[in-house]
Amino acid sequence: MPTVAQSIEADWVSRFADEVIAEAERRAPGKPVVCASGLSPSGPIHLGNLREVMTPHLVADEIRRRGHAVRHLISWDDYDRFRKVPAGVPGVDESWAEHIGRPLTAVPAPAGSPHPNWAEHFKAAMADALAELGVEYDGISQTEQYTSGVYRDQVLHAMKHRGDIDAILAQYRTKKAPPKKSQKPLDEAELEAAEGSGAAAEDDGATTAGYFPYKPYCGDCGKDLTTVTAYDDETTELTYTCSACGFGETVRLSEFHRGKLVWKVDWPMRWAYEGVVFEPSGVDHSSPGSSFQVGGQIVGIFGGEQPIGPMYAFVGISGMAKMSSSRGGVPTPADALRIMEAPLLRWLYARRRPNQSFKIAFDQEIQRLYDEWDKLEAKVADGTALPADAAAHSRAARTAAGELPRTPRPLPYRTLASVVDVTAGAEDQTLRILSELDPANPIASLDEVRPRLDRAESWISTHVPADQRTLVREEPDKELLGSLDEQGRESLRLLLEGLDSHWSLDGLTTLVYGVPKVQAGLAPDAKPTPELKVAQRTFFALLYRLLVSRDTGPRLPTLLLAVGADRVRRLLGA
Repeated sequence: MPTVAQSIEADWVSRFADEVIAEAERRAPGKPVVCASGLSPSGPIHLGNLREVMTPHLVADEIRRRGHAVRHLISWDDYDRFRKVPAGVPGVDESWAEHIGRPLTAVPAPAGSPHPNWAEHFKAAMADALAELGVEYDGISQTEQYTSGVYRDQVLHAMKHRGDIDAILAQYRTKKAPPKKSQKPLDEAELEAAEGSGAAAEDDGATTAGYFPYKPYCGDCGKDLTTVTAYDDETTELTYTCSACGFGETVRLSEFHRGKLVWKVDWPMRWAYEGVVFEPSGVDHSSPGSSFQVGGQIVGIFGGEQPIGPMYAFVGISGMAKMSSSRGGVPTPADALRIMEAPLLRWLYARRRPNQSFKIAFDQEIQRLYDEWDKLEAKVADGTALPADAAAHSRAARTAAGELPRTPRPLPYRTLASVVDVTAGAEDQTLRILSELDPANPIASLDEVRPRLDRAESWISTHVPADQRTLVREEPDKELLGSLDEQGRESLRLLLEGLDSHWSLDGLTTLVYGVPKVQAGLAPDAKPTPELKVAQRTFFALLYRLLVSRDTGPRLPTLLLAVGADRVRRLLGA
């Protein structure tokens, strides 16, 4: 068993909080600690991107619990260019390709959206999910920052020191990057996601006319397919041309706010401007020349320091196609929150160190995850949970602001899923069955098992294929019943005789496992032998075929309760 010291060592959130508090005190004594995330609303913001938020959120929340002032910034990179039309987005077709190169806030929202532009449409869905997850943050629109002139001095400073920036970038332009130590093959979209905020593939500002770290959006077509051809440090006059439409103009950069710093300069500028002490980044930042690595040198030009920045690994999905931001149907936090409660989703991010990959289940594995969570809840309640496990549970179930909403009576997810599967979500039938699970303490209202019941119902209806749904037979299978041998008929007789006296979840569990034991001349509570397990499987398969015309199905005690005693008797030939 791990020692307490080892368990505490595994609590990565506390370790980072210690480090961040000490570093913030060194850099800016007495000021709020600044943690940061960056999200580009270029399409559906998926569950991998959520790690960009959850990692600093958990650290910031721990700092807040300790009584320190802390800000968690989320920079919405809505002034990034629209790179491509994502597949599978409702209300979007290839006509959106005409907007490639424009800021995300200048691209129309998908057809039918209530939001004013593309960026706001995708920000809204993420903001709703973050609210449900209890994530407290200060949102910053980079469109607003740039177009209102907030970064004017930083832009002019970068242009004045463009030679110094160019010299840093030049160290990496000619280097051949070593083979990446990747946890799995990366596609283009995943590399973009790994870069976190901004764009992995964006050029760094080098042109044939010299190096310029600023890129204007064209005054005619609005796209960033522009090239700066001249700049005067004294007057701040900047000349550019647009390759998309041929437009060109000379502007005074001290008054011009329709453009932005290239990504590898923009990110470290923000670190310095906001005083960021902690910001994680995707796995691709482990390579030389990545935005985080280069930014660590460029940030000094702006008078700042690089944040503490752990690399986070990818988040996979079980039960759906490989997660990739370039494809439709990519699971988002909203998708996950439709089938699992917020504390469970938080727990998946809290219990793994940032550099550990993990999967979020949309298939049958979600039932096992819920079982694991319920066991942890029980251990926390009775004081037997290891310290690191208890810490992860606490971070999942509550924030510094208080407890997250939870189900008053958290019945097993697999039980709820089985019931809504058999009843097709009929509330009266669902309440009947659930009230019979524990006759000594019956459930009086479905509100007692919500929201978990609703999540299980959503999972059954959206992620269990139709051919795997449970359909109870309408009429007895007379042919099968007529073909049974004496042992088969005897097993059904023993079950039917015990229904009334065992009509509860625990009672029926004892009954269905006990029938083969009694037939073998054993006591109902005898320990199973290999031979007995074979007999039990044979008996279970017979019941499934008679009840649902399949060899498998929901757990038999739950299924029997769901079908009802009278219908069970009829289908089993009584």
